[in-house]
Amino acid sequence: MIDLCDFENKKVFITGATGLIGKAVVMRLISTYDNIKIVACVRNEEKAKRVFADHMDRIELFVSDIKALPPQDMGVDYIIHGASVTDSKSFVTRPVEVIEEAIGGTKAVLEFARANHVKSLVFLSTMEIYGTPSTDDKISETASNNLNPMSVRACYPLGKRLCENMCAAYFGEYSVPAKVIRLTQTFGEGVEYDDKRVFAEFARCVIENKDIVLKTKGETKRNYLYVGDAVDAVLTVLIKGECGEAYNAANEATYCSIYEMACMVASECAGGKIKVVIDESDANDFGYAPTLKMNLSCEKLSRLGWKASVGLEAMFGRLISYMKGE
Repeated sequence: MIDLCDFENKKVFITGATGLIGKAVVMRLISTYDNIKIVACVRNEEKAKRVFADHMDRIELFVSDIKALPPQDMGVDYIIHGASVTDSKSFVTRPVEVIEEAIGGTKAVLEFARANHVKSLVFLSTMEIYGTPSTDDKISETASNNLNPMSVRACYPLGKRLCENMCAAYFGEYSVPAKVIRLTQTFGEGVEYDDKRVFAEFARCVIENKDIVLKTKGETKRNYLYVGDAVDAVLTVLIKGECGEAYNAANEATYCSIYEMACMVASECAGGKIKVVIDESDANDFGYAPTLKMNLSCEKLSRLGWKASVGLEAMFGRLISYMKGE
């Protein structure tokens, strides 16, 4: 674990606290610091109490629609803004709500940050803001994009991109110390068994001894990131990142196609007992991103002292063990 600042007696406000990364951040902070104050901003109080059942004495719940977060001073020192719609199907079935959640929620969080005069805020963004790169070239934080604003599915990356600009604008105009982290696809312990993302489907196939069925040819290539490494990255940017700057976060060594990853899982994690099948008959119903090559460079983040430590096969091993309840 990276040695970060002392959070003792500090108050950290986390949106999206019951999501994969939000939950992992909460658990890391309360397990590391005895007197830290965690405020988990959640929409579903029952879910939050279930997720944090063993730690409710350490966590204060703030129940609110993120768009309705009041700009009141609660003595908050740090903000991690992770609330977001993340399931791909919603990007094509509920694009208006995806946009409203991103923009309205982020504006409310930034106004909340202003009211609290926070020391730092980090906004969790996505690799998808780079659009659909077509080469294996490394992608730095200054790379351009080819996002099509007339594509319904672009509601997610364009919403995130505008939120990033809002962070820069609030820093430029109001000196809100906002930073951005652009995360690649992240997984590990904490992923729900019925998660619809591709890595969870692969893990379920291993557990249930079923063939991996791809709804595309699996030509998209990207990096991946272990959830524990993602927590380190988020906290590193929160504490050490420059205000008004963005940072990529990925394990560069995991760069591969979805098909290659599926074959690795079938061979290494399932011991060759399952195979990979391609069936594109209903691919358009799932809201998948277009085929792309997302080879993120993390040099900027590494200069802050961060380094990914868990490789792709180990990520799946830990995910599968978690989903099996081991």
